Parts: sequence; structure tokens; C-alpha cells
Amino acid sequence: MLGPTKLAAAGGRRRRMGFYSAIRREVPIRTFNDWKEPPPGFCEVDMVAHGGTSVAGSFIQTLTMVDVATGWTECMALVTRDGNLVVEAIKRSQSSFPWLLRGVDFDNDSAFMNEVVVPWCRNQKLEVTRSRAYKKNDQAFVEQKNGAVVRRLIGYGRFDGVETARVMARLYAAARLYVNFFQPSFKLAEKRREGAKVIKRYHDPLTPYERALAHRQVPEAVKRQLREQYRTLDPVALLAEIRAAQDELGNRVDRRGVNGAVTLPAASPLSDAGEFAKALGMATEPGEPRATHRKPKRRYKKRVRMPSKLDPYLATIESWVAAEPQLTALAIVGRLTERDPGTFSPKQHSIVQRLLKALRTKAAEKLLASTAPSTTTDSQAPGPVDGSGYEGPDPPTGPPVTQTSTWASDNVASPPPW
Repeated sequence: MLGPTKLAAAGGRRRRMGFYSAIRREVPIRTFNDWKEPPPGFCEVDMVAHGGTSVAGSFIQTLTMVDVATGWTECMALVTRDGNLVVEAIKRSQSSFPWLLRGVDFDNDSAFMNEVVVPWCRNQKLEVTRSRAYKKNDQAFVEQKNGAVVRRLIGYGRFDGVETARVMARLYAAARLYVNFFQPSFKLAEKRREGAKVIKRYHDPLTPYERALAHRQVPEAVKRQLREQYRTLDPVALLAEIRAAQDELGNRVDRRGVNGAVTLPAASPLSDAGEFAKALGMATEPGEPRATHRKPKRRYKKRVRMPSKLDPYLATIESWVAAEPQLTALAIVGRLTERDPGTFSPKQHSIVQRLLKALRTKAAEKLLASTAPSTTTDSQAPGPVDGSGYEGPDPPTGPPVTQTSTWASDNVASPPPW
């Protein structure tokens, strides 16, 4: 009904519907309750923006893919937010996952819901679904890894440029092996509600590698390949590589704007893995943040009360209010303007109003404290036992009135006068 009115208000120009909106409507929705123990290969996909405190301009995005069945996590750094780069990242992830991809679950981001990503996934025989808008829990698996893996490794700073993306790729190459083979995590086994209480039960903590070995739908050839890869890994060397890449990312953030064109040399911590392991428990203080983490918040400094124009006239205003309790703020401002025209004007009405409110509150508290009843029971009030203070004779009382019948039992046609 409002269509013609809106068209006339817009000057006859119609708003074109985006092409990705039509594609988004064609993609089916999958909620958090629709995952019914899927086989390995169904992944949730999301992006993490590394724009710092501003999303203006172009900056690096991390594409996170999490296997729902095992928790296997793959992270890839994208130089910018583009559908073609998303397709290239998914192609690379197909060779990184130990098993074939069966389906991808996106959010409603235009980087996913476009004419490049969705048709390509369908051509690759991948089941494409999406979450509901503004429902983060529909992608609970990947959202948890965004905080526990990506933000813990990269932090919340702003990163841009091809060289920084290469350092992040080196960091993710070591982190994927450390997280998937050596870092255990919980997985929800049961969730039920009893009234207002939600009760959750979890499986024993396992690594994605251990969950893959225990899964019945993972082929034996894949399990054998994972065991061989696990024997060749050194968690200390992987952790050293992660720390070195984090330090380089932190240096790039610190050097932004100061010799930004200088290329920092790549660290090679693998040769010093033994020395790194010896100092592992002493190199970092408890609670010390990594170089890539956000800066600690400063303690809030309380504001110091500045001197007010009303301070020299405070006693005078109190005497005016005591003599005339009904005095208003405008009247007080008028009197102050007559006394000191160069200092006061009607602009000071608000501060006088706040002062008047505080004075009246203080006066009310004193009045309540002075008229409060005594709570002592040592002395009894004069008069009869009820403490009313009346010492005269009791008022006469008539005989009690007894009601012999009710209105309903007398079958009266009209109701009683009350």
C-alpha cells in the first residue's frame, strides 16, 4: 500500500534488489539443532576481520573452517574480502583436510552469498547451507574457534598487506598442526532444559586427531596417514614457530608508519627448539599477553571536582532556601544576577537547579531523622494500654447486631442498598 508513496518520495527511482539477496533466499537454512551427528566433511565457514578499531579500507581477513564431527580447524589468511579469494581458500582447504569435503555452512555475509561462491560449491557437489541472520549460535562450532584459535593467535590489531598475509600464513601452517594434533577440546554431548535451568553434558576432552581416529566413518587409509604424520611432529618446535610468527606480527604492528617499507627478516626458530623448550617455563610471566594481543586496559582515573561559581554563594543560597522553601531555581539565579551581573546569567539555571535539588534532599533527610518514632520500650506512653494518649471514658458501645438471614436465602428481588 505504501509502494506508490515511497516511489514518489524517492523521485521515481526504484531501489534495485541486490543479486546476492536472490541467491541467499535460494540457500536453505541450517540451525544449531539441525546437526545430527554428521560424518566428517561437513564444515562451518566464517570470516574474522583484522581491521582493529576501524573497518575502513582494505585489511586482512581470516577464513576459518571447522569440521563439525571432529573439530578439525583450518585457517587461511585472505588479503581482502572477495568471493574469488574465498573460492581459492576452499580449494586449498580441500587438500588440507584429511578427508573430502561434503558440505559447507556459511553465514549471510555477501562474501559468501554471491554469484561466485555458491555456484562453485554446488558444481563441486558440496551441500551449501546458511545460518539465520543475527543468530550467532547457528554457527557455534566455528564461532568458538574464532575466539579460541584465531583471536588467541592473532589478537585484535589491524593487519594489511601481502607481506603480513604471508607471515600469518606461516603462523597458521604451524598452528593447524598444533591445534589439530595436540590441543584437546570439549564437545557438547547433551543439552536439556529443566524449567529455567539449562543442563549441559560434555564428552571427555579429545584432540581433533583423536576424534578422527575414533570415528567409524573415517577410512582406515586416512587414519593410517594421520598416525604417520603424528609421529613426525614435534609440539615444542611447532610452538616455537608460532611464537616467532607472533613476534614478527607484533613488530609489524609497532613499526606501522615508521619505516613501513622495511621488510623484517623471517625468524628460524626450529634450530633452537631445544633452547626454547628449556626456557619455556621461564620466558613468559603468568598472565603476560602475547605481542599480537590487545593492549591492557588502563585503570580509570576519577575526575577531580572543579571549583564551581556557586561555592562563594553557597551559604547565602542555603539561607534563602531555609527562609523560603518554595523558592525556585530561576528566582535564585535572578537574585545572584542582581548581586553579580558579570558572573551569573540565566545560563547558570541548570547548575543552580542541581544544587537546589541536593539542598532539598538534605533537608528532607534531616526532617525524617528528627521526626522518626522512638523504638525504645523502657517507658510506656501515657493513657490506656493502646498508647493512644486518650485518658477519658470509653465511648459507649451498642449490643452486637446478629444477622438472621442472608439476601440470597430471602429471595429478595432487588439487591440490598449497599
